[in-house]
Amino acid sequence: MANGIRDKVAILGMGCARFGERWEDDADQLMVEAYLEAMTDAGIEASQIDAAWLSVGFDAMNIGPSGIPAAIALRLPNVAVTKVENYCASGTEAFRGAVYAVASGAADIALAVGVEKLKDTGYGGLPVRTRGTTFDMIGVVGSAPGNFAQLASAYRAKHGIGRDELKRAMAHVSVKSHANGAKNPKAHLRKVIDMDTALNAPMIAEPLGLYDCCGVSDGAAVAIVTTPEIARALGKKDLVTVKALQLAVSNGWELQGNGWDGSYFHTTRIAAAKAYREAGITDPGRQVGLMEVHDCFSITELVTMEDLHISEEGKGWRDVLDGRFDADGSNPCQIDGGLKCFGHPIGASGIRMIYENYLQLLGRAGERQRSTPPQFCLSHNLGGMPNQNVAAIAIVGMAGA
Repeated sequence: MANGIRDKVAILGMGCARFGERWEDDADQLMVEAYLEAMTDAGIEASQIDAAWLSVGFDAMNIGPSGIPAAIALRLPNVAVTKVENYCASGTEAFRGAVYAVASGAADIALAVGVEKLKDTGYGGLPVRTRGTTFDMIGVVGSAPGNFAQLASAYRAKHGIGRDELKRAMAHVSVKSHANGAKNPKAHLRKVIDMDTALNAPMIAEPLGLYDCCGVSDGAAVAIVTTPEIARALGKKDLVTVKALQLAVSNGWELQGNGWDGSYFHTTRIAAAKAYREAGITDPGRQVGLMEVHDCFSITELVTMEDLHISEEGKGWRDVLDGRFDADGSNPCQIDGGLKCFGHPIGASGIRMIYENYLQLLGRAGERQRSTPPQFCLSHNLGGMPNQNVAAIAIVGMAGA
């Protein structure tokens, strides 16, 4: 009987490149930037790495269809490098591969690296690719802003929320994240905005305005994992361990019947329930002290608070306006600025989220450091559209918590 991976894997080191318009750097250089920070943090040599996982969302725009570019760029010692892609949840997928390898005993030390050079595509949003005559994202019709705008409309209709009330809640999400991102030297957008700016921004897809949408960036992030025993043998005293790691993938239910009303993410609810069981969390609103969630659009963050069972269903927008998820709130969300301020280089985002939680647990987040250490930190990575997606959740905490 499977019993999960709680406390079987420790994070030995992490690194994150500066996200932004990195025109002068290629994907290799971004990987190296994050890797060198992670290796220094871990205190190991490349010869000690047993296996690696590489996440890239748009291979045609970046580094090709294999793990070889990562092995070359990072001079890995001829170990297995597996390239993974799972829509926008690709970063967490790479982390899952490395974590499971260590938990199973197949590797003593494993590496996960995520990278993306989206700015080089020339698109203002996520690139639209085709393969033959079939659209690449099976089952998806329309643009990302258009699909998530429908999520906002469905959520508002279901819970009887006025348009202006929901717009203010979404604007608060953006204002909060920009205030946090301004304190983060690795964020792409570091400018504070006010409510009027967010509310009066150009409309992208009703009711989503410009500041309700995350930007396009280049970036990379790296995680190195091992067992707690090996970490301690290497001299690590304060250990951040993986408490849970779960993915849930749409099976077509949302599109093939009338059971789904379009107002929430079915897969997030499933992944969250499994992750809480694995981590031993019974009261997420109290026990999950810090969150990084997939705020590709402000409405996504708001709805995700309910899908994670942090807010009551239909009450997330009120919690947002009450400041519950602000940096000084009871459940801070996107304390590093989130996708709103980092942008969304697809392969890197999931690992970048875990990186912030890791720093916060170790008290190394600088100006944005929480004064009260959280018991559990959660990251939520979402790939696809509301009607068909992959939800990935990683929960980390200090060893023994």
